[in-house]
Amino acid sequence: MRLTITDIAKKAKVSKSTVSRVLNNSGYVHRETREKIEQVIKENTYYPSATARNLSKKESNTIGVIIPEADNEFFGEILTGISEVVDEHNMTLIFCDTSNRFLKEERALDMMNMQRVKGLILTPVNDHSDSETEKKLKQKLRDSKIPIVLLDRGVKNSQWDGVFFENYQSAYSATEILIKEGHKKIGIITGDLKLKIGQDRYKGYLNAMEDYKMEIMDKYIYEGNFSVEKAYELSKQFIESKDLPDAILTCNNRTSLGLIKALMEYNIILGKDISAIGIDNNKVLDILGYNFSYVARDAVEMGRVAMRRLLERFEDPDKQRVEYIMPFKIYLKGSEKKKP
Repeated sequence: MRLTITDIAKKAKVSKSTVSRVLNNSGYVHRETREKIEQVIKENTYYPSATARNLSKKESNTIGVIIPEADNEFFGEILTGISEVVDEHNMTLIFCDTSNRFLKEERALDMMNMQRVKGLILTPVNDHSDSETEKKLKQKLRDSKIPIVLLDRGVKNSQWDGVFFENYQSAYSATEILIKEGHKKIGIITGDLKLKIGQDRYKGYLNAMEDYKMEIMDKYIYEGNFSVEKAYELSKQFIESKDLPDAILTCNNRTSLGLIKALMEYNIILGKDISAIGIDNNKVLDILGYNFSYVARDAVEMGRVAMRRLLERFEDPDKQRVEYIMPFKIYLKGSEKKKP
């Protein structure tokens, strides 16, 4: 049975406040009394409650992280990067997964406040398309009165630091590669167009097509939502229509997986029957030797940068808002090539 402060006080025959002063190293305690309490603790393997300590001190050494998709490889790498920096500074990390649902995000923010986290790294959910939910989110963040860093997704007119990706330029460059390969009918499976990251990637595609005087055909624009399921459904639709684009841009790792699942199901060969390039890496595809070309961002480094920015904000709360834009790299493995 886990020992409590009350149990220690009874065993040492002292008051609970005396035990508390010993545990927190605050206030005077006679040497013999201190030694007696420490002996009881040692003999009974007492572990102090971090939550109770946080509540009593109204502060903690805990960093909160709220992400929308815990099962997404990208956010797993984000957490790895954050955790590395947290460990370097002997801090504690807790995280919540919102499953891209605003109600879960609200509960997660409430939980972080109850835990008295020292700072928060947040990737907002994808349903802040209406002003009411965005207003609620901003108010909750302001009410928390702690340093906050937004990661990957932002909010309009943000007052908080942010770490983001070159969404527009990455999609522009990927589309440009397909154009230079000689493809004429270039399509796209977009991300969630209610999100700025989805809008920016779509704009990158459109502007590259316009700059190179390529025809933009509505029938080859498939509106996705960054999920495997939606990309798979859309891919099946254009496969069954018997009107494939020459090449297609997928707007995140899950969208790429949805496309490839459909192609494999219909025995359509990537790089021969259709070409493609995606945004974000899929380690599973690399492991399987599936030569899928992609535009990569260093998700682990994004996590590190976000955590370092939070530490800087602890040191200088009044510093002007900072926004970091992470660069990208392109890895061409053959799937972008024009079919022979």
